[in-house]
Amino acid sequence: MKLADTALEPSASTEQFTIRLSSTRRSARLARRLTAERLAAWGIPYDSEPSHAAVAVTAEMAANAITHGRLPGRDFRLWLARLPGGVRIEVADTRPERLPKAAATSPTGPDALEAETGRGLLLVAAYADKWGCQTRDAHTKTVWAEIMHPS
Repeated sequence: MKLADTALEPSASTEQFTIRLSSTRRSARLARRLTAERLAAWGIPYDSEPSHAAVAVTAEMAANAITHGRLPGRDFRLWLARLPGGVRIEVADTRPERLPKAAATSPTGPDALEAETGRGLLLVAAYADKWGCQTRDAHTKTVWAEIMHPS
């Protein structure tokens, strides 16, 4: 539930899934579905709390990638890894200069409840045990989240 600078790094033997998707709303929906299906293949049932959390986090991070991290003609990448007792979700986009702000508090003001945007990272922070953002090169940034579950 906090923005973190470090996280568990999957080992070479970790089960992983990665796919590049076009920066469209349809691909954001596909990322959500693929996450649910991959987790189910890894033994995390569709209707479980960890699956619901991972799907919600993936949906938000993919939506942010296509809304705030998109450059015309450039894709985003979804990467999933099974961790001991959890899952790691990463979404990489092509706007490294647009780093997410920590979601420490909720939006305030008279229009906060009616706002259609601005609360996404609060959702990520609420569902994830840890999350953060990294720029690994000059062309991409990666937002990641880890969701742990009982084994």
